[in-house]
Amino acid sequence: MSTPQSQPTPAHSQTQPPNQPAPAQGLPAPGSPAPQAAGSGPGITGPAPAGHGAAVPARPVPQRTPQGPPQGAAPWPGQAPLGGYVSPIPIRKATLADAVAAEWTKIRSIRSTVWTLGSMVLLIVGIGLLAAFVVSATDSTGATQTERVPVLILGIYGTMLSLICVITLGVLTMSSEYGTGLIRTTLTACPDRARVLTAKAIVFFLLTFVTTTVATTLVAVATEGIAGRLGAVPTAGQWLKATVGVSVFMSLVGVLALAVGAMLRHSAGAIAVMLAVVMMPLVLAMFLGVSDLTELRSWLLLYSIPNQLGVFYDVSAGEGPSGWDPLWIMTLVTGAALGGAYLSLAKRDA
Repeated sequence: MSTPQSQPTPAHSQTQPPNQPAPAQGLPAPGSPAPQAAGSGPGITGPAPAGHGAAVPARPVPQRTPQGPPQGAAPWPGQAPLGGYVSPIPIRKATLADAVAAEWTKIRSIRSTVWTLGSMVLLIVGIGLLAAFVVSATDSTGATQTERVPVLILGIYGTMLSLICVITLGVLTMSSEYGTGLIRTTLTACPDRARVLTAKAIVFFLLTFVTTTVATTLVAVATEGIAGRLGAVPTAGQWLKATVGVSVFMSLVGVLALAVGAMLRHSAGAIAVMLAVVMMPLVLAMFLGVSDLTELRSWLLLYSIPNQLGVFYDVSAGEGPSGWDPLWIMTLVTGAALGGAYLSLAKRDA
């Protein structure tokens, strides 16, 4: 007895899975890819047929054309590439004048400048006028010392004390930025460290020179008017040394203090060192007066800063610097200190 073999089921007799509705006519079967609209698929051209269910063509996205030079060419001067923001300020390389302008803004914005320069002017003018009134009141009894020289010498007392103010401002001009951390911002804005130090020295020198010149000229005119009859008539050279010469010398001492502040980077330490430079030769000379080191004692007295300042008033401790010699000596000392400050600023971290 033979076993009947199963017959293959025809394709039209395949039934749908249970609970699965038959696809409606005109709709794709489940799992089959969606039909592409006319004119949208690859290889199919022509517009989509009008009517219900027609595909809407996508709106084209406008492309921005970059404004500027041709592709691959360098951007025009003052214009950002690819049509970016164009600044109305012309782009140029920074110069020393820009650094000087920045340092001038800083030095005139801090209160220490007003206090120190104000105290300097008060000492120069106030003590000079006080000395002139005292000498004028004593008349002939106090005039014996001033008959040989003009009464311009009375301005030396105020300028001696005002050196402290100049030294303090010179140190703070540089060392205060290290104390507050502003030096990092300064060197970020101007990476050229030599330019920064040069700008600080120029601004400080000019500011101190102008202020001191005004103060010394005022006190010289006032003392000559108050007690001029008790002394000799000053010459043009004596007037120039008692005003411009003194102002240049004091400004150089201030730049020397600025250089020491740049090397030490500590306000109190730099001020102490500068005060020692000013006062220590005189103190050592007093101690050496009882010893056999007379030549060293004489040298310390002659080349001390107070004695060199007295040269501009025709007052000197002996045969030492005369005329304009103190300016050349202080210029050499200040230049050497600035050289050390440049090296320190370039080699050390901020």
